[in-house]
Amino acid sequence: MKKLVLATHNRDKVREISALLSDLGVEVLSLDAFPRIGPVAEDSGTLEGNALLKANAVGRSTGLPALADDTGLEVHSLYGEPGVYSSRYSGEHATYAENVSKLMDAMKSFPPRRRAARFRCSLAFVAPGIGSRTVEGICRGSILEKPRGTGGFGYDPVFLPNGFDMTLAEMDLSLKNTLSHRALAMREILPILREYFK
Repeated sequence: MKKLVLATHNRDKVREISALLSDLGVEVLSLDAFPRIGPVAEDSGTLEGNALLKANAVGRSTGLPALADDTGLEVHSLYGEPGVYSSRYSGEHATYAENVSKLMDAMKSFPPRRRAARFRCSLAFVAPGIGSRTVEGICRGSILEKPRGTGGFGYDPVFLPNGFDMTLAEMDLSLKNTLSHRALAMREILPILREYFK
């Protein structure tokens, strides 16, 4: 069976992306299968650049097709923060809860009309013979005053997608995978993956 490496150790991302790739007919591996590969510095300054850095590094190290994402929550009233620093908003090894807590503190005085935000996901696919391809998915919504829900990960408990009364953390994975930023980016890249793996 053909293989595709997801350039992450994040089990939550692996679970989401694997579900979106379930009909591709390839074996999806994470970096847990390649313990010799160390962390890749995400220092490009953009989501797309970081996704490419990770995909290129993992593709070179494994010799296999690699798929990487970098995702950021961009809050309009915070001038796009936390953005590219979303996963380390409150420190290099921050937990999901610590990042959410810092965001809640930063927004505590903002009324509902100033809580617009968007999740943006950049996906990069690197494979022998085709070089690299990148796509983007955007999910628009707003930031709640208090977290709701126990599913999902990251900022999902405080992100309310436009047109829904449930946060991403209150949705089951099948619903989330129809509208999330990562799902929308995967929808864009799936034709590229299907063409490559056919």
